[in-house]
Amino acid sequence: MVTILFLPPEFRLAVVQLHVTKVKADNLSRARGLIKEAAARGAKLVVLPECFNSPYGTGFFPEYAEKIPGESSQVLSEAAKESQVYLVGGSIPEEDDGGKLYNTCPVFGPDGSLVLKHRKIHLFDIDVPGKIRFQESETLSPGSNLSVFDTPYCRVGVGICYDIRFAELAQLYSKKGCQLLVYPGAFNMTTGPAHWELLQRGRAVDNQVYVATASPARDETASYVAWGHSTVVSPWGEVISKAGSEETVVYADIDLQYLANVRQQIPITAQRRSDLYTVNAVQEG
Repeated sequence: MVTILFLPPEFRLAVVQLHVTKVKADNLSRARGLIKEAAARGAKLVVLPECFNSPYGTGFFPEYAEKIPGESSQVLSEAAKESQVYLVGGSIPEEDDGGKLYNTCPVFGPDGSLVLKHRKIHLFDIDVPGKIRFQESETLSPGSNLSVFDTPYCRVGVGICYDIRFAELAQLYSKKGCQLLVYPGAFNMTTGPAHWELLQRGRAVDNQVYVATASPARDETASYVAWGHSTVVSPWGEVISKAGSEETVVYADIDLQYLANVRQQIPITAQRRSDLYTVNAVQEG
C-alpha cells in the first residue's frame, strides 16, 4: 500500500524579534507571550532569536548556560504545546554533561516534545580592525551535526547566525529536501548592515528555498548591539517580511506552490553538473 502525503500549499511563519535583557525570567516570560500572540494570528511555525534567554557575549555564556532539558527548554516546550505550534527556540547557551558549552537551538513540536537540538556548527570568531573582535571559541565548542526536521507543512533546515555564511550547509539542506531554512542570528552593527540581508537573499536564490532569520531587538545599551531586522526571503530572493530594530513579530505566508513554480521555471537542481562538482556531507546527522 502506497501512502500519499498532501502537504498544505501555504502556512504562516512568525519570526519573533525579542528585546533581550539580563533577567532570564523576563526574557522567557516575554518570549512565551509573543509565541502565544503569533499563534493567535495564525502562525504554525514560530522562530525565536539567537541567545533569546541571555545577553550575547562570551562572558555571559557560562553564567546563563543550562542543560537541555532545563529551565528555558521547559518553558519552550510548554509554550509550543499551549500554542500548538512548531517552535524553533532561537538559541540558548547549553552545558552538556561533560561541562562543555554550546550555542544551541532546540526545536519543539506542537505536543511539546523536543524534535531536535542544533548546536551551532561554525563559531563566530572574527576580527575586523577598529570595528569588532569577537571569539565564541573562547568559551563555546562547535556542534557537529546537520539539523533537519519535518512538519506537516514542509521540511526545515536549521542553522545559527554565522552558519549562514557557509553556502555548503544550505546546499546540503536543500539536497535533503528542505524548503525552508531558519537561522536565529545576532549580527552586529558592523556585519549587519553589510551582510545580513545579502546572505539571506543569496542562500534563498542559490537553493530556491525560503529563508527566515530571527534577531534580537537592538539595545544600544548592551555590550553587544544586535542589528535587528529579522527577515523572511522568498525562493526568488525577494524580501517578503522584515522588522526594524525594535521588539516585534513579523509574519510571512510560506507558499509551497510558489516555491515549486520557481524551481520549475529555473530548474537549476536538474541542471547541476554533478559530473564536474558536488557538495556532500562527510558526517550525517
